[in-house]
Amino acid sequence: MTVRARLIDTPRGPARVHVERPPGGLSGGGAKRGSASKPAFRGSIVLSHGAGGGIDAADLVALRALVDDGWTYVRVEQPWRVAGKKVATPPKTLDAAWIPILANLTGGRWALPRPLVVGGRSAGARVACRTASDVGADAVLALSFPLHPPNNPGRSRAFEAQSVLDAGLPLAVIQGERDPFGRPDDVREALGSQPSITGVPGDHSLARGRDQVLAVTRAWLDTL
Repeated sequence: MTVRARLIDTPRGPARVHVERPPGGLSGGGAKRGSASKPAFRGSIVLSHGAGGGIDAADLVALRALVDDGWTYVRVEQPWRVAGKKVATPPKTLDAAWIPILANLTGGRWALPRPLVVGGRSAGARVACRTASDVGADAVLALSFPLHPPNNPGRSRAFEAQSVLDAGLPLAVIQGERDPFGRPDDVREALGSQPSITGVPGDHSLARGRDQVLAVTRAWLDTL
């Protein structure tokens, strides 16, 4: 797969996007995975990393396989990461950068095809949830959504994920079974049965469950 990287200016400094597009497409119904035909263009997925990591996280790398299914896949390096900082800047600054990044990706001659799925892992999932309506998203994928700080369930961030549901958008949450930021059952208790919530082996990193992350994401995308 060919990855094309470029910088996008934001009020918080330049961000770097890594875009992978399917090599071809079909008009009409498209082809099944594993067939000799090229996949139909199905839409775009734009994901960002967590507060202390980058786009080389195991789950974000595993999802590159979605390009083979016909999805344009974009991994976004937030400005703080491009600037060489080790820890993310405050949430409001992340949102201020994310919105113009998506505006750039979805406008102009090389605009990403729809439907548009936005998301990310951990802090990136929070950003995507908070801004889903602002960027015109069609669905949100939250990997390792940090429901609360470790050992502090009283500081719930469920309202951020709930805002996606309140906007009438599909939401998928993929959570490690031993995630100290909130286990799958904790997320189910906080959000109810409306979103798709799936537990996979491992902790907050999802490294052990990377194959399951890909399989669950594929199945969810087929429902959109």
